[in-house]
Amino acid sequence: MALREDIQKQGEFLFRWRSYLPLLALPIFFAAMKNSGILERTFGSVVVGIWEVFCVVISFCGLAIRCLVAGSVPRGTSGRNTMGQLAETLNTTGMYSITRNPLYLGNFVIVLGLLLFIQVWWLVLVAVLGFLSYYALIIFAEEEFLREKFKQTFLDWAKKTPVFLPRFKKWKKPALPFSWKTMLRREYSTLLSTVAAFTFIHFLTHLFTEGKIRLEAGWIIFFLAGLAIYFTLFTLKKKTKILNVTGR
Repeated sequence: MALREDIQKQGEFLFRWRSYLPLLALPIFFAAMKNSGILERTFGSVVVGIWEVFCVVISFCGLAIRCLVAGSVPRGTSGRNTMGQLAETLNTTGMYSITRNPLYLGNFVIVLGLLLFIQVWWLVLVAVLGFLSYYALIIFAEEEFLREKFKQTFLDWAKKTPVFLPRFKKWKKPALPFSWKTMLRREYSTLLSTVAAFTFIHFLTHLFTEGKIRLEAGWIIFFLAGLAIYFTLFTLKKKTKILNVTGR
């Protein structure tokens, strides 16, 4: 098998299992937790509180990137499919006019906020390098699919649009107007995942550093609010047509 096909095959495998393979890094995560909480031990609870809010804001910026994508794309694109590549049309406007992989950019920013939250700097470096290497193979496989399906249209778009880091001066208005309903229908699970991850890491930090879980009202409310939003939108999506939008 030629190297190009071999790399594509690896990328397709990672694409299919992209939601589960990162769990293999949990041993590294738990090892890092033993050294977490350095800011609180050094500067006190006020500083660490500000830092935690800062990290949450970073991750929510990543969530906002995903929401901008989800609210402006047509049906059959930018989905959560796992069995193979799907693309009925090639997105080249909106977020896709400044980066070819805005959803992965959003994921990266979300993960970055979570990693900074742990306060173990070597973990941030290892995870960022791993993330970029992991997604580089997935992106290669996706672009091979798009190159074959859309041919010159893809090549023209790829030539002027960066792979990952956005080039804001290239912004083009989305072909479709932003739809709040579509955005909520697509991204409510990402919201809960982000909220749950922060809450879990916060409680786990105290468990590893103090030997006990510290129950704090603010974090419990934060998690319950995310859970309430999730179940509300889940019910609306599964039991009603309120969030349905024609062509999305």
